[in-house]
Amino acid sequence: MADFAAIDFETADHRADSACSVGVVHVKDDRIVERYHRLIRPPRKKFVFTYIHGLTWDDVRDNPSFGELWPELRRLLDRADFLVAHNASFDSRVLRACCERAGVHLPRYKFRCTVSMARNTWKLPSAKLPVVCEHLGIALNHHDALSDAEACAKIAMRALGHASRRNSRRVAPRRCIQAS
Repeated sequence: MADFAAIDFETADHRADSACSVGVVHVKDDRIVERYHRLIRPPRKKFVFTYIHGLTWDDVRDNPSFGELWPELRRLLDRADFLVAHNASFDSRVLRACCERAGVHLPRYKFRCTVSMARNTWKLPSAKLPVVCEHLGIALNHHDALSDAEACAKIAMRALGHASRRNSRRVAPRRCIQAS
């Protein structure tokens, strides 16, 4: 059975080190066993994506920086065999940039992308998160980091289950995105 963590970041601006929210959902033996959500104080007060996620500097200013949050986040991520994200190249880039900015060590996490999983598993007009969630009947409050991470976890569970029933490796690509 898969033991993985789904992760989603929301960013304040165009720079990858501007994480302002993170959601993580840990899956063990095809069950969600932990949900984690934290607001993050980014390195700059500039918020250009408020119109997407609704977060402002006032929402996050009293929260920990990524570096302050990293020990607890790392403990959660280290328990997983691999990480999944919807558009994993974005979330792995944010994780890497935030670790670099904070001057903390980033382990070599294996990422799998639920965009690729969805494309390889279901015939849909688009692999965008809301489209996949609607097709699978998964509730979604899009651009809320915890909701996005939970939706991603459920997509991965369904796709991995579909692949195992078909005895297929196609859903879980051999090449995983490395965060470091």
